[in-house]
Amino acid sequence: MGRAEERRARQRGGRRAAPKRRRSQTPVASTGASQATGAATATGGTTATGGRSARSAKPAKGRIRRLFTWKKMLGTFLGVCLLGIGSFIALYMYVDVPEGNPLASKQSNVYKYSDGSVLARVGTVNREMVDLAKVPKGVQHTFVAAENKSFYHDSGIDVKGLGRGLFNTVSGRGTQGGSTITQQYVKNYYLNQDQTVTRKLKEMVISLKVDRRLSKDDILAGYINTSYYGRNAYGIQAAAQAYYGKDASKLDVEQGAYLAALLQAPSQYDWAVAGPVGKKLVQQRWNYVLDNMVEQKWLDPAERQAMKFPYPKDPKGTPGEEGQKGYLVQLANQQLVERLMATEGIKRSDAEAQVVDRGWTITLNIDKKKQTALEKAVKTQLTSKLNPKKRKVDDHIQAGAVSVDPKTGKIVAMYGGQDYFKHYINNATRRDYQPASTFKPVILAAALEQNATTQEGKPVNANTVYDGTSGRQVVDHGSKVGFGPPNEDHVDYGPITVQKAMNQSVNSVFAQMGVDVGMSKVMDTAKQLGMDTEGMQAVPAQTLGSMGASPLEMAGIYATFDNHGYKVTPSIVKTADQKDHQVTMGDPIGGQVISRTAADTVTSVLTGVVDDGTARKNVANNPLRNGQQVAGKTGTSDENKSAWFTGYTPDLVTSVGLFGEDMKKKAHVTMVGATGLLPSPGRVNGGTYPAEIWAGYTFGVTDKAKFDLNTTQGAAVEPTDTPTFSQSPSQTPSNTPSSRPPTSSTPSRTPSQTPSQTPTQTPPTQTPPTQTPTTGQPTGGVTDNPLDPEGNFGQ
Repeated sequence: MGRAEERRARQRGGRRAAPKRRRSQTPVASTGASQATGAATATGGTTATGGRSARSAKPAKGRIRRLFTWKKMLGTFLGVCLLGIGSFIALYMYVDVPEGNPLASKQSNVYKYSDGSVLARVGTVNREMVDLAKVPKGVQHTFVAAENKSFYHDSGIDVKGLGRGLFNTVSGRGTQGGSTITQQYVKNYYLNQDQTVTRKLKEMVISLKVDRRLSKDDILAGYINTSYYGRNAYGIQAAAQAYYGKDASKLDVEQGAYLAALLQAPSQYDWAVAGPVGKKLVQQRWNYVLDNMVEQKWLDPAERQAMKFPYPKDPKGTPGEEGQKGYLVQLANQQLVERLMATEGIKRSDAEAQVVDRGWTITLNIDKKKQTALEKAVKTQLTSKLNPKKRKVDDHIQAGAVSVDPKTGKIVAMYGGQDYFKHYINNATRRDYQPASTFKPVILAAALEQNATTQEGKPVNANTVYDGTSGRQVVDHGSKVGFGPPNEDHVDYGPITVQKAMNQSVNSVFAQMGVDVGMSKVMDTAKQLGMDTEGMQAVPAQTLGSMGASPLEMAGIYATFDNHGYKVTPSIVKTADQKDHQVTMGDPIGGQVISRTAADTVTSVLTGVVDDGTARKNVANNPLRNGQQVAGKTGTSDENKSAWFTGYTPDLVTSVGLFGEDMKKKAHVTMVGATGLLPSPGRVNGGTYPAEIWAGYTFGVTDKAKFDLNTTQGAAVEPTDTPTFSQSPSQTPSNTPSSRPPTSSTPSRTPSQTPSQTPTQTPPTQTPPTQTPTTGQPTGGVTDNPLDPEGNFGQ
């Protein structure tokens, strides 16, 4: 047999390959045949079977080898490349640069009440084009340093970023990977914010063509003149006026760097309304811009080191946003922006540009009658009693309130401040004041949900007895943790049940309870209930409500209690429609975050606060009450800088907060002495004006109703007796300040009307912060706040 024939036989798996095997065996033919037969048998079948097996396996391997030869693979690769190049050439020739008209899509937004009647019409486009030559060169460089350091040398597109963007869009991962200044200008001026493959491909081609047709200066001028900066300002000239009250030609590098930083998230980075995290982020972004300028040799390092953050001026409202309208409109815009980011995968700056002045018809969940009733309650119970000319402190009182339907999650009324034109910050959504003792129900909820036990191993429930001694050191597994908060007026309650401790807001009890549960579990529960806990440490001092929170947050948390443990995320937007675009808002009611028993037990306990505790006088005994069962909690922060009442009936949850703010100094200040109508020393406690506003509003818009509770604990199912203390009656905390002076020497050392309100005297090893975050200017990147080591709440 020839070699070629033998090789073909082996490939076919036939017996003619046998002679080759016999060359290595004994020359006797019968021996070779026996061995061949044995080999076939050893493999589990006859020789013929072995041949069939070989024929079924080897040809497949051969076909794969013939299919994936290097020549074919190379040819396929070159073919794909040629196809891609051809497609790109065709696309490049097909797509023309359209006529740019950035004002064409600018229309007024219409905002409506829930019944369809018009609330506001907002939409005056604030834009003035400015020649690039009038913008200082250093300011020009701030935008390049912020967005596209290679701008002066690139071809107009970021290939890697564009590839990531296309991949993310196709795979549904949302936000694009990155854009050059040219691409952003094209998107602003020639296209739109749609996150589609078609739009991205057009953006790429048009960017390449624009980069060839226009100079870099023309592109940069177009970019800074078409971008949205927040405060209804389009273009750098309008932004310079809105933030610094000057023309773009008068901006310095520091101010230019702030405006350049704004473009990443205009509303979030607006210093006047930014939260602690937003302020921290915009400062980081500002520093990033200037450091990039140094890197690019556009800024001298020594000059950079001497630069200070340029705080912008307070904003002015636009027509149609006077009174409460501006607060409602801005929250609606904010929630629509967040929805667009979530559903369309676009970044915040693009979403904001898509919302402001884009012809939306936005229907809010705001009930016109309830909104009017809330505004009236604030005026009747508080603002009509303020006289800044007579008392300086009266000029420092700010009120905020949010009212939510617990069954639907709809925000039915909101009070953001005296007037959007006079006080731009929304007091209903600001998070820079301590919620104080309104946080105590969260601790109880965590204890019930986690089946926590005391240090002695007894289960924590409404009837558990704790030591209510003022200043008692908190213990964890036999060791003191260095924290022992005093009760209000340093009252010692001795052995006291959790129910009575909640009624009288006993700090020492809930400080110990927090450690019994585990502070990490307490903060986890707070997060599940709806509190933004980012940057908060899980330390015992948090039991005093020393973090920052807003009436909006607290209303959502208490609405979750009212809704039997189902998460409530308050929503102000009912529907949002454009001419060819409708946004479906998310369901405000989420899943079960704590058990019904735990939620209902908290509600039951909180009825005791109203009927037998710190809210008894102005809520339980309010003449407007008409059979409504009420649960709620008062709160007053350190040095009386904030005072709260967050309460609810079965049908309505409302959180009311009063805040002491010196608007000129941008600082938190005490409210002691406000109105001049309270007993000495004039502390504004949660049981005074906040509770009065709550009752004046709630009892006017609700009917008789009783909670449907699935619990055997708490005041709602077991009447709470009035506590008897060893102290004289005058020392027993009540819903209104005692006529006797407090035992502490100064008002700032007695936290509030409720014993749980944040104290000012704690052991030196761990003292809660006495300065809450302010809306003023930061003094540095890191604060000395032990609850906030990264400075999130320092400014």
